Amino acid sequence: MFSRYKKDPNAKPVAKAKIADAPVETVSAEAAQEPQTSVLRRPMPKARAQAVSSDKERKRKERLSEIKLDLHRELLDNLNLSALENASENDLRNEINAISTEVLQDRAIVLNREERNALFRELYNEVTGLGPLETLLQDDTVNDILVNGPQQIFVERSGKLEITDITFKDEKHLLRIIDKIVSAVGRRVDESNPYVDARLADGSRFNAMVPPIAVDGSLVSIRKFKKDKLGIDDLVNFGAFSEEMAAYLQAAVATRLNVIVSGGTGSGKTTTLNALSSFIDNAERILTIEDTAELQLQQTHVGRMESRPPNVEGKGEVSPRDCLKNALRMRPDRIIVGETRGEEVIDMLQAMNTGHDGSMTTIHANSARDGVSRLENMIAMAGIEMPIKAVRSQISSAVNLIVQASRLQDGSRRMTSITEITGMEGDVISMQEVFRFQRTGLTPENKILGHFTATGVRSHFSERFRMWGYDLPAHIYEPTLG
Repeated sequence: MFSRYKKDPNAKPVAKAKIADAPVETVSAEAAQEPQTSVLRRPMPKARAQAVSSDKERKRKERLSEIKLDLHRELLDNLNLSALENASENDLRNEINAISTEVLQDRAIVLNREERNALFRELYNEVTGLGPLETLLQDDTVNDILVNGPQQIFVERSGKLEITDITFKDEKHLLRIIDKIVSAVGRRVDESNPYVDARLADGSRFNAMVPPIAVDGSLVSIRKFKKDKLGIDDLVNFGAFSEEMAAYLQAAVATRLNVIVSGGTGSGKTTTLNALSSFIDNAERILTIEDTAELQLQQTHVGRMESRPPNVEGKGEVSPRDCLKNALRMRPDRIIVGETRGEEVIDMLQAMNTGHDGSMTTIHANSARDGVSRLENMIAMAGIEMPIKAVRSQISSAVNLIVQASRLQDGSRRMTSITEITGMEGDVISMQEVFRFQRTGLTPENKILGHFTATGVRSHFSERFRMWGYDLPAHIYEPTLG
């Protein structure tokens, strides 16, 4: 049945081998005169990223893929899906295995034990899970899953992107999995509504865009939800920041300074915000507002809110600003906004200024100064006409601390700067950097070398720390040489 996949013993060697054996003299003069790469530049890879797999492995996967497609159709015809909704996982696996085994025997398809077990596992994922994506979702080393059409699936591990050998059968297969995800949360995606945001059952963020907007096949991005929250000790051990910085941040959060965590996409802003929240006293009432609920606060008194996009008719939207306005009426001690990206910024700043000290949020920015500019721009985009000096005065009185998180070129995540906002000097917001990550070089393996150091500037809030019982030793503000 599968003879078309067998190698032809009489097949001739590929042309590439002949070219390799060709004498050097056959190279044309024109080719010899082609411009050479400058010795100052590194040679750039010309081939697209491809998953490395042998020809035998590729053909085996093609064969199993065709068998799986046929078996999946048989399962849909034979399984009573409504009756199986209340069945246990073990019963469902046994039922799928029994039907699949019967079909394989009827069609005289012979598979070894490894192939059979892999086939049954994939069929179970097709029926109950997210098909080919299920394996990646269960892999704890994967942080992000990025699908560029049915034949290209990338993952991020340890801050680096790599392509996998996992594929969908075709675009219809990929669209079926997308529809399965979005329909579970009461949304839809099609030509009239070609993009969607959703949350998976485990809390992972899901975004999809389908043709005709996605030109080469549907685009899917999944930011996996971390089941195990990273604490301050974990981040210090991983080298995200130093012990001195951790002591300073504990004092800052415990004494109710208003903190903004700034950084780019994937720099670890939410992880940092989660870690900082561990310093909040258990007796305080905390309200969290997010687009997708990701924060994992361990305190007793936590109220969680999640914004909602409009439905198919364009109604029913609940924006982060709506949640924030309502939160102000719920007697919070602190308000934590997962990410500030729009008009809710003015309500966030007002909350920080009106008795909700110790509130925290994240923004997208590349530096502390850039973060302040982003806040100014968001206020302008909210349509509020205020003199620039009044805007900056509002920001300087509301925000006390900007923590800058960055993902460096080697994929590592570092807290590269801790900056205090100390007030206004004329029309300019005055700031002082207290800690920074000092880069010193690069290893041959492209790993960044560096160390955390204080800048030598004593904290503007030292007296506040002392009055609250956090009398930090003076030596933590002394610069280090690494």
